[in-house]
Amino acid sequence: MQVKEPFKDFISLDVKESIWDHFYAVAPLVVIGTQEENGFDLAPKHMVTPLGFSDYFGFVCTPRHKTYHNINDYERFSVSFVKPDQILMSSLAAMPRDSVKDFSEEITNQIPTIYNETGTSIYLKDSYVILDCLLYKIIDGFDDYSLICGKVESAWVDKDYIIVSDEGQQNQIYQNPLLAYIAPGRFASIKKTLSYPYPKDFKR
Repeated sequence: MQVKEPFKDFISLDVKESIWDHFYAVAPLVVIGTQEENGFDLAPKHMVTPLGFSDYFGFVCTPRHKTYHNINDYERFSVSFVKPDQILMSSLAAMPRDSVKDFSEEITNQIPTIYNETGTSIYLKDSYVILDCLLYKIIDGFDDYSLICGKVESAWVDKDYIIVSDEGQQNQIYQNPLLAYIAPGRFASIKKTLSYPYPKDFKR
């Protein structure tokens, strides 16, 4: 059977420019922490993902940002998964670096942060998941962007967010909502969820 006009309800996008500003998409929101010469840097990122089901984590960055060079120099980075009530803190982390004379000191004064025992990693305080990652590899070449891959060296989860059983998951999420970044430029607090309808005997 031949389908007539299969894309009649769609609008064609120009793939020679960024297509991502023309529709909404759901993404996580994290704050990446890096060490630098005069302290630490914090930067929100939404193009982030686990790399498989092993302990690897990756995110998109660019050599135009200090985050890229800090990780290249110190070979480590932290990841703070942000709660909905921390959205303003993540916004402060996006403050243009040239708008503050001493950005590193100023940003850590305005944003509640914590450090690891050795003082080599910074995290956004009260995040619900915190990762400490060693640089695994940087893959350049996505035009002006790069994929930074890390091996998770240590991880912590807020006691209210850890999954302990299959029961009561909806109530747990309702009591402890998750933050979703709705690219481009919006966010949502997720409280209501439904179980995914996996096929019988499905295995990952």
